Amino acid sequence: MSTFKDLGVEKNYVKSLKELGIKNPTQIQKETIPILLKTKTDLVGLAQTGTGKTAAFGLPLLQRIETSKNEVQTLILAPTRELVQQIKKQLFKFTKYNVNKIFVEGVYGGEKIDIQLKNLTRPTHVIVATPGRLIDLIERNAINLSAIKTVVFDEADEMLSMGFKTDLTTILSTTPKSKQTWLFSATMPDSLKDIVSKYIKPDATKLQVNRESLVNENISHFFIETNLPVKVDTLIAVLEEREEERGIIFCRTKAGTQALTKQLQDLGFNAAALEGDMQQRDRDKVMRAFKNTSLQMLISTDVSARGIDVNNLGFVIHYQLPEHLEYYTHRSGRTARGGKRGESIAIILGNERKRITEIETALGIKIKQKTV
Repeated sequence: MSTFKDLGVEKNYVKSLKELGIKNPTQIQKETIPILLKTKTDLVGLAQTGTGKTAAFGLPLLQRIETSKNEVQTLILAPTRELVQQIKKQLFKFTKYNVNKIFVEGVYGGEKIDIQLKNLTRPTHVIVATPGRLIDLIERNAINLSAIKTVVFDEADEMLSMGFKTDLTTILSTTPKSKQTWLFSATMPDSLKDIVSKYIKPDATKLQVNRESLVNENISHFFIETNLPVKVDTLIAVLEEREEERGIIFCRTKAGTQALTKQLQDLGFNAAALEGDMQQRDRDKVMRAFKNTSLQMLISTDVSARGIDVNNLGFVIHYQLPEHLEYYTHRSGRTARGGKRGESIAIILGNERKRITEIETALGIKIKQKTV
């Protein structure tokens, strides 16, 4: 088994990784890190959520930073505030034992822009950003991207499904043509293929981890058939079987999320909603509680759960099947992170059996029927 040292990672980073409990590289890290360290190439990497993509692109880009130059050299784009904060935090931890400090700044919506404008006057080598807030800063001439060597798209498919396509093309057109573009995604919808064909060089390196499976192989997939009058009772039975575990329950709509959260709370479950109408401070409060384990269950819409990375989730439940096929991949990818195992459970009505078969065929997985 190769080590991070074998891949070409410098010893100060290896020391930080060891301290973080990251000892053996994942498949995406094994395939990506040596290429990005040795060659100046565009790259498209397909890998499921939770497979270690941040270290796969983060370690090579940190080693390429010229700390003697006080200029922004790398731009990382991510779909949500939570993911931006998480990437920034992870990069900071990787650099713990660096002799020369690398400065990373995060910019995102939901925080006063004045604070971020002030922060950007400090030395900055890496910017991690959500597309919308970055566009705001570009329009204010508050950010200089002329020295950018590398642009990284993390969770690129999620950014497109959230409506950021115009922002992404604007950002790509305002960065130097000489830059390298590294794109990481769990799926490759047509809208993303369009961006790849226009903005990624034709000779780019293309990697796909676990080609035979679009979904993390550590996830077990199940469906439970029920009928509408007792659907909530079926969910409760599933949750009672997993009373010691934490997880996310997915609904398709904000109204469905709110209604189900109230039902579960009234029954005494330790649950809270995450949906689009929430104020940012309320969203942050819920996410803090979920991450520090004082909250057991999150009920969420697909869009609201974008970029959530919480360790040790035992399950995800599809209380309503997703509208789009790729959402099943993103939902399921919230469990079984970091090499752990997890369950993805769909609670369906009789007329949805055909949809289960469609998901199995498209994603190359087996969804087994179970009862409660």
